[in-house]
Parts: sequence; C-alpha cells; structure tokens
Amino acid sequence: MGVLMSRRQTVERVQKVSLAVSAFKDGLREQPSTRRRAEAGTSRRGTLEQEVQEGEEEASAGPSQPEESSASKAAWERLRDGRGVEPEEFERANRFTPPAFIRPKRELHDDEPPDISLEQREQILNDEMCEICEVWTAESLFPCRICHRVYHDGCLRRMGYLQKDSTVEVTETAHTETGWSCYYCDNLNLLLTEEEMYSLMETLRNCKIIPETCLTLDDFLHYKHLVHKQQFERPMAEAQEEQAALQFNALDPDKKGHIEWQDFLSHESIQLLQKLRPQNALLRLLTPKERERARAAFLALDQDNDGFIGEGECRQARHTWFRKHQKEMLSCNVSISHVGPISEGSPASSRNGKSPEILPATKQEEARTIDWAGFLRENVAYILAARPNSAALHLQPHA
Repeated sequence: MGVLMSRRQTVERVQKVSLAVSAFKDGLREQPSTRRRAEAGTSRRGTLEQEVQEGEEEASAGPSQPEESSASKAAWERLRDGRGVEPEEFERANRFTPPAFIRPKRELHDDEPPDISLEQREQILNDEMCEICEVWTAESLFPCRICHRVYHDGCLRRMGYLQKDSTVEVTETAHTETGWSCYYCDNLNLLLTEEEMYSLMETLRNCKIIPETCLTLDDFLHYKHLVHKQQFERPMAEAQEEQAALQFNALDPDKKGHIEWQDFLSHESIQLLQKLRPQNALLRLLTPKERERARAAFLALDQDNDGFIGEGECRQARHTWFRKHQKEMLSCNVSISHVGPISEGSPASSRNGKSPEILPATKQEEARTIDWAGFLRENVAYILAARPNSAALHLQPHA
C-alpha cells in the first residue's frame, strides 16, 4: 500500500533533493524550473497575504503608539521570531527559504534536578546526513560542536548562513576540538520561550534600544542603568557600573569601540535565562557534547580523584573554558582544546601576546571544595554562554 504525501511534503522533498544536487555542482547555475517558479510565486502570495493580515491587525489596534518605519517593524519581527536576514534579502538564484525557528516551551519537570553522572560517560553520535538536504557524503559534512547536526558547506551557503568570508573559518575549525556552532546553537536568543522573548522585547523598547544596531560603551551603560533602575528602583552602584564596563570590553574583544547586535542579544538572552530560570532548568539545556566537555574539565581539575575540587580551580575554569581560536591562529594547523583549563604553554593562553588575567585564589576559596553537581550548577551559565562562534565573551566571569 503506497504512502500518500501532501503537496507541501512533496515540494519540500523536491527542494531538498535539488539543494543536494546544487551542493555537488557548486559554481554551476541552472535555470530555475517551472516548478521552482511556481513555488516562488506561492511563497510570494503567502507573503502578501500575511502583510495584508498584519496591516488589518495594525489598523484595528488604532494609533496608540507612534508609527514606526517599515524597516524598524521588520527588525522587531525578526527579533520576535528569532530570525536573521529575511529570505527576501537573499539572491533568489540557488537559494532556499531558511527553516522557521520554533521557540521552546517550559515543561513541568524542568525545575527538577537532572541526573548527570560523573562516572557514566555519554556516547557522542553525530547525524549521518546533512540537516538541510538529508544527503550523506561522509567527510565533506561539517559537524556542530554543540548539537548532533551536520551540514554541507554548499548547503549552508545556499541557505544564507555561510558567507564567503566565514567559509575558511568554518572549514578549518569544524573538525578541530574548538569546533563550530551551527546556526541553531550559535543564537542564544533561540533558547528563550515566547514569554521570555516578549519580556526581553518589552525591556528593549522601554530602554529605546533599536534592533540590529551596534552599541557603544555609553549606550551599553545607559541601558544597564535604566534596566537596574526599573528592576530595583534605585540607581546602579559604582561597582556595578565597573562590572558592566568590564562586560562591554569582553563583548568587544577587537576593541572596535562598539559591540555587535548579535553579541548584545546573546548577552541579554543569557542574562534573562539566569534571572527567570532555576539552575536545574538551565542544566537541562546542556547537550551531550557540552556535558562531556564539563566532565573532562572536572576530571582534569580533580588531581587526587576524590570527587572534589577547590573553589579557586572552579573559578579558573570559568575564565578559561571554551576560548575560541584567534583569527590569526586559523591558518595554523593547531588543535586547541577547550574542554578544560588552558595551560600557560598553550597557544590559546595568550591574547595579543599577554596571558589572560586570572586572579589568584584566596585562602577561603582554597578551603572550600566543590563536588561535581556543584561544579555544574555554578558553571552552567558560562557553558551556555560559550556556544556562539563569536570571539566575544557573552558572560564575563566575576573576578
């Protein structure tokens, strides 16, 4: 008995097969078929219908708020939906519409402590077929260092997720221990639920933050002052302002004088997760690859194998975990591990010729010990914050 497929399923299957063929014939441009033009027309009609519906909703809402420009409205919609560049902004030739992101939902058991054993190692298995075209081509697939997905570089380019200037970086890092994060894992904002996203959008609107723009130090500090005053109804202390300035420097590793929008959004997303979710819920966000890296880091610090490490060692791991390759190192065939503290002799231990500044542990810190469960709870936010490919530190560890 045959299996019946809807027209939409048939179209999606045809798209994936066509994309696979295009990936193997990179550089050859084929004329779009009648089917492709029909699909584009259908997509265009759907877009027009959506715009008409949105226009009717805006008209019914009334002029309660000042009118925004169409570009500003589109930016807020992309922020709400977790999208990057709109498909309409891509060149239509050899392009496919990116998948719609579905925000997660909180489950009833999320707040319960998860069972993450130190002794029981987890088997890490990547998918066998490309996430986009569902075709297997062995070594030409690029694995994500966070999740199980794998991709063709040609598929990533045709989806608009891989630009020419980043192709070499992905090629050279995807198969190293540093690794490369796919477009799902690279965007920390996709960890937020719809309710959490609306909360963040409301905060950004109230603080007059314009989506998809860069922020200077003055913009960043002004935003932090407003958020602190709204939350605690008192001005930010001088020490807190200094900490915010340190976070800005961590988000601007190249010293450009501003931070990129995506880095700012990732930082605010991880801050909101820390504020709204308990640590047990954050632990459930960790993937098997991240849990394995955490095990390796803890075991490397636990020299006497008693199941405990010092607080100073835990704090040191917070500063040295998941350091990315520096751009000038990408041409070197050196694999730099990011699963644990980086030694002084490691190529990753220097930034512009200087060792990372890590304050020595106090006697009180050396006296306090931390077990495996405590190690995970205290570091889970930093592990999640290390997902993006950007060299920025999206959560600056406290000194």
